[in-house]
Amino acid sequence: MLSRRWRPVVLSGLVVVGLWAVALTGYSIAKSRRVTVEGIRAYVLSVDFGRLAGTERANAIRKLAGMLNALSLEERQKAQLEHVSWDWFAQMTEDEKGGFVEATMPTGFKQMLTSFEQMPEDKRRKTIDDALKRLRQSQARLQAAEGEDGQPGTNQPPVISEELQAKIRTIGLKAFYGQSSAQTKAELAPVLEELQRAMERGRPFRGQ
Repeated sequence: MLSRRWRPVVLSGLVVVGLWAVALTGYSIAKSRRVTVEGIRAYVLSVDFGRLAGTERANAIRKLAGMLNALSLEERQKAQLEHVSWDWFAQMTEDEKGGFVEATMPTGFKQMLTSFEQMPEDKRRKTIDDALKRLRQSQARLQAAEGEDGQPGTNQPPVISEELQAKIRTIGLKAFYGQSSAQTKAELAPVLEELQRAMERGRPFRGQ
């Protein structure tokens, strides 16, 4: 039998151990449910998207969009640069592609486009060039990381083609985006998000 003096100490210790057990269990559950690029890739590979139809197909697209939106900024960029959803995207109808692009674009990107077009032309060009440079650097880091894992780094395609870059600079980003197909909008997505991040952090306006 415990003495009265030690009983509160033991009970307090048991309570602390219990709280730690609950916290660790909650952390493990949260970690297992956290969306990752690898988890999205596994989901895409596990579903034969071409065989889906009707409500089942729509639900699968909605789930994929939700998973992408749940990623952190860094993981989202990784998913875009590695084109984890493009196997499905290539099989979508034009309406499905349009809806998917709209569902996975960051909140406020249209306002960003408006603000971007109000900047001086030289500032717009520099901001786009800087965004593309950062994306290429991120892409290079991803390829290097794949090589360090014992797997050869895959040669990813350019962030966006030289042709698209030329059109953006000639027509203007907002106008070009407005007249582009869903496919082109999907290709532009990582650039738009990088531009939005840069503008939110005030990068284009430093030095003015």
